[in-house]
Amino acid sequence: MALELEGTLRQKLGVQSGTSARGQWAKQEFILEFPDGNFTAQACFTAWGQDKVAELDKYQVGDRIKVSFNLKAREYNGRWYNDLQIWRLAPAGQASAAPSAPAQPAYPQAPVSAPQPPAFETAPAPTLDDMPGEDSSDDLPF
Repeated sequence: MALELEGTLRQKLGVQSGTSARGQWAKQEFILEFPDGNFTAQACFTAWGQDKVAELDKYQVGDRIKVSFNLKAREYNGRWYNDLQIWRLAPAGQASAAPSAPAQPAYPQAPVSAPQPPAFETAPAPTLDDMPGEDSSDDLPF
């Protein structure tokens, strides 16, 4: 599953490296802070491979970045662990090959208002005159 997220680089954790049966490996984890509704959320991403670690090294804490990543999960001893593995980093807000739009429109635009909910016909609120009169045959205490 490939996903993208834009946010602010909050922290870079140390580079981890070693040797496995397939050769040398390196990884670095980092924390990305991103908007989540009215609040902010944080997620820990992993840059696997020396090339991705070098790509992450181009960015400093506080930079706005766009992260393309895969969401994976694995089971170990009956527990499940999620892993957000990046496959591309880019500065946030970078447009693709499309040309940029002019800063000012060539003609003035009317302000855009929020859509209004549909009008429903409602009955007026009841008044004291609409209340039934007292009936002495009703002997309930309420």
